[in-house]
Amino acid sequence: MSARRRITVVTGSRADYGLLRGILTQLKAADDVTLSVIACGMHLLQRFGETWKIIEADGFPIAAKVDLALDDDRAETIARGTGMGVTGFAEALPKFAPDIIVVLGDRYEVLAAAVAATLLNIPIAHIHGGEITAGAFDDAIRHAITKMACLHFVAAEPYRQRVIRMGEQPDLVFNVGAPGLDLADAAPPLTRAELLAKLGISGPERFLLATLHPTTAQPEADAANVAALLGALAEVEDRSVIFTGVNADPGYRAIDDAIKAFVATRPDRAHHFTSLGSERYWAALRLADAVVGNSSSGILEAPAVGVPSINIGDRQKGRLRATSIIDCPADSLLILASLRRIFEGRFRPDPELPPPYGRGGASEAIAGTLRKVDLKRAFPKHFYDLPAPESPGTTG
Repeated sequence: MSARRRITVVTGSRADYGLLRGILTQLKAADDVTLSVIACGMHLLQRFGETWKIIEADGFPIAAKVDLALDDDRAETIARGTGMGVTGFAEALPKFAPDIIVVLGDRYEVLAAAVAATLLNIPIAHIHGGEITAGAFDDAIRHAITKMACLHFVAAEPYRQRVIRMGEQPDLVFNVGAPGLDLADAAPPLTRAELLAKLGISGPERFLLATLHPTTAQPEADAANVAALLGALAEVEDRSVIFTGVNADPGYRAIDDAIKAFVATRPDRAHHFTSLGSERYWAALRLADAVVGNSSSGILEAPAVGVPSINIGDRQKGRLRATSIIDCPADSLLILASLRRIFEGRFRPDPELPPPYGRGGASEAIAGTLRKVDLKRAFPKHFYDLPAPESPGTTG
């Protein structure tokens, strides 16, 4: 009998855990895998709901916790915390001696894990590489992790081609679609009234789902973004608004405080949740009249369940768009006009165009490849040079 493959999955927030959950379920059920989970970053912070407890409640014991000491939202604190994360992962990973670690996305805590794994000669599998988000420093982090990883699971073919152009072996770059879409069918089939009752919400039954994160590459835009969002939502009196929590990025507290102040003055129709959890979030996503803000969920997941999105500002600039997305600058009047187009049925996405991030099944594909791929072929890495273009002919 062959040895069980030791796979360590790193998760830093409720957001990436939601995307990893289906993969974790597949790996846990496999009889040829020894699975370990490391929680870090936002998962450990009381301000963000100590969401590591949700992971354990879902049946995935936390093998180690890596604290980044994110005491405030200054860039200096996050930079130092990333360094602490490298130290923490350097101490944690040898305890499990993983054959491969799995990381998702583009956040600084994931970068810390990738740096430690690289220096410990542990192969890395990276999910959601090749994407562009020009409004966030996540862009540079994502591409840096791509260069440290030897196995790549991307969400769309243009992203696969981009990763290959970065020098990655084509046969180790897999276009599997977005794993978050696998949770769509797992969401409980609730009515709006049932969901709002579970959330303890009274007020208008129809609602909007709103999330706003810092635009880390353009921090000067944050104040305008939150003012425009809240200015537009203040004029929507016939619908509830469900806000989900802000990422722990530089400048998040000003956004978080503004949203909570908005909610405090409108308790009859505005509600804030640090974390809904993946099942309640997907139920809310399916039932919302629209998603508004600048979260990747409005770009990746909302189109898959037929819910229109209003994307504010440049945080998601560069990502592939479905036709159900309206891009808006930080202008409350334009955001409000877009909301009214949706409410009045004047905004109609093209139903014939498929969503750019697939239709589900990524979790099973990723888990299957992690179990079976020949790691000796994938690691150590070898740079892949694109074929040189033909030289132009010469004339005599």
